[in-house]
Amino acid sequence: MTDNQSERIKLESGMDRLGLSVPSDVINKLLTFMSLLKEWSGTYNLVAPRERDFLLTRHLLDSLSITNWLQEGSLLDVGTGAGLPGLPLAIIDPHREVILVDSAGKKIRFIRHVGRTLKLDNIYPVHGRIEELEQTGDYANITSRAFSSLKDFVEAVKPFADESTRLLAMKGVFPHKELEELPGWVNVQSVEPLTVPYLHAERHLVLMSVSNPDRS
Repeated sequence: MTDNQSERIKLESGMDRLGLSVPSDVINKLLTFMSLLKEWSGTYNLVAPRERDFLLTRHLLDSLSITNWLQEGSLLDVGTGAGLPGLPLAIIDPHREVILVDSAGKKIRFIRHVGRTLKLDNIYPVHGRIEELEQTGDYANITSRAFSSLKDFVEAVKPFADESTRLLAMKGVFPHKELEELPGWVNVQSVEPLTVPYLHAERHLVLMSVSNPDRS
């Protein structure tokens, strides 16, 4: 069995364990994204060298593990890096508008390349810091995967959220201290333990909303 066949079987099995059913062409696109991520990482340092042999589990399936907690509608992915979790989520749902924001130009260039290669017309890469962007409207979902603390995350995205926006922050171990530091206008809906196929490490998803956000 070739490496590609092995990865396809593992990805399909992982998707099944996450309760996600997608056509074969979507599986092809996810595998191509993973291949591009591995190819570009050597030059662009998109993921740490020690992570490059674990892209499928630690990055692809990890990103997709939050799918069932997303609301219908648009998604703003803050500090997206190499497009995680935003790109995999955009690939499996071509009808969802996904805005990917990062301050590193080389990472946004990579995301644009992926978009062109996979013909993704539902992604909008944005180069810049979220704190410096002009408000462009309210989003149904705002995600973060490696965006420092929960407090920094909610304060940065406050201008882009209303009471109906779902904030989804991906964390490793249960973030007790970070939860205590959240401002009073944040409603913590739940902290969900995530089970990522083939990953033997703790993962949690913090689901939040805002009440009467001050946009001044």
